Amino acid sequence: MPKLWLSLEASSHFNAFFAKAVFMQFGYTILYVEDVPKTIAFYEQAFGFARRFLHEAGDFGELDTGATSLAFASLRLMVELGKNPQRASADAPSFEIAFTTADVAAALQRAVDAGARLVQAPEQMPWGQTVAYVADLNGALVELCTPMGAPAA
Repeated sequence: MPKLWLSLEASSHFNAFFAKAVFMQFGYTILYVEDVPKTIAFYEQAFGFARRFLHEAGDFGELDTGATSLAFASLRLMVELGKNPQRASADAPSFEIAFTTADVAAALQRAVDAGARLVQAPEQMPWGQTVAYVADLNGALVELCTPMGAPAA
């Protein structure tokens, strides 16, 4: 069986690559909103998430949503930080956030009862997922859907 030998030069390139490698993980989605405490209270009531953190100034907060946090920063703070934040629009979205649930109809009713605006009633997708959409109180598009099934073998 042939043996693979790395030259000293190749070995040093290999080591340099891994020494510089940076491993990433998705940590946050941050939505820019008018009123962070009001938005957090809405997400608690509409979707059942628990508050993880709210800064005393009320300009930044997080929800406990699992491995990846859903966070909110105030539009005012973003302007102070030199950003040019845009308001969300469910009617002309540039993004959506999605929450999975086994019972889309019940989740949709809870969200609407809490003040979300219905955008699309539950619908069965060709790939088997049930999907509905609402707009949150800031206009962000929120998808409520069943989890994706395991890919076919």
